[in-house]
Amino acid sequence: MILGKVVGNVWATRKEEALRGLKLLVIKPIDYHSKQPLSTFVATDRVGAGIGDTVLIVTGSSARKTIEVDNAPIDASIVGIVDEVEVDIDI
Repeated sequence: MILGKVVGNVWATRKEEALRGLKLLVIKPIDYHSKQPLSTFVATDRVGAGIGDTVLIVTGSSARKTIEVDNAPIDASIVGIVDEVEVDIDI
């Protein structure tokens, strides 16, 4: 699983039929230990996340299982909105 911050929305008037009705959000991964910039990516959202929310994301086959459409072209899906994160950055 990945922790990330929702930083934007994606609108696509033409897309694969299996993606119709799915909300697409731009995610910036959060890495509490590394100073390296991480690349943003797009994830589907079925939990009602919005810009500024910290979210929990699954990828790969787990992401495809979050919707009822078999073999949907999904690489990442938001499965939770995070209320709080506690991290000891000295470890």
